[in-house]
Amino acid sequence: MQSRKVRYRRKRKNVWLLATLAVFLLIAGGSAAYLYSIYNNVKSTVDEDIHRDVDGIDIDQTQEKVNKQNPINILLLGVDEREKDTGRADTMIVLSLDPENDRMQMVSIPRDTRTEIAGKGIVDKINHSYAYGGSDMSVQTVENFLDVDLDYYVKMNMDGLSQMVDAVGGIEVENDQAFSQGGHDFDKGTLQLEGEEALAYVRMKKNDPQGDAGRNDRQRDVIQGTINKGENINIANNIDEMMNVLGNNAATNMKFKDIKNLVKNYRSSRHDIHTYQMKGEDTYINDIYYMNIPESEIQNTREKIIEYSKG
Repeated sequence: MQSRKVRYRRKRKNVWLLATLAVFLLIAGGSAAYLYSIYNNVKSTVDEDIHRDVDGIDIDQTQEKVNKQNPINILLLGVDEREKDTGRADTMIVLSLDPENDRMQMVSIPRDTRTEIAGKGIVDKINHSYAYGGSDMSVQTVENFLDVDLDYYVKMNMDGLSQMVDAVGGIEVENDQAFSQGGHDFDKGTLQLEGEEALAYVRMKKNDPQGDAGRNDRQRDVIQGTINKGENINIANNIDEMMNVLGNNAATNMKFKDIKNLVKNYRSSRHDIHTYQMKGEDTYINDIYYMNIPESEIQNTREKIIEYSKG
């Protein structure tokens, strides 16, 4: 594998945190999902509305892995995009799927992590890679930072998160601390969340003693809650709304055929989910806050991802 400092952009090929998982649910939702009208609704949304190529991923290499049912890595980007603003990636999760051992790993990268931005030759917060160069630059920056290969990416606008939660009829999460955020009060214990509540729930950071790590935990909880709810709803009754949310808020280098292959060969991975939050030290440079991740932690995280890559 190439050095993080000298890694080159791979050759361009035509090719949720939530969008991938949401689409998995749409296709895995039972025989109703394969009714002709539903099937074509999903296919057209994926192939025509949300499919976006990136230079940093060699899709031929990815296809070879998927055909052999080897482990794969997917970068999940939760982006806060607003009008007249390119946005930044508030959430960056490396999702590893290991079908041989029926397990899944979600590694959260703190958004303020200080690292080199691929293609820019500058050191900045890792989430700024999206503002500089969109999903492609985020993919290449994360690959360089961790020295791992990414096989797919999925980007979802954070506003789409609340819409998706509403589309599945609300979700259930376990909250470990009471707090208020965005005009909503969240008690400790089991919570039933609608869309706007879910968005406020994942955005709280200021009053969390764990800071960004605590927020990432809540983001993963909402992803899992959406998976759980999506598996237990009538897909046929929710398909139009869910497809509308994805079409307006998501982007991925997957095509419909790729998602079908993942659902067929990788969906059992969701039954054994492991999570990891990268750790670092708070630091200020020129009065700007960064998370400084030591090399030992980067190596530890890389080994966790590679362990899944070995199957």
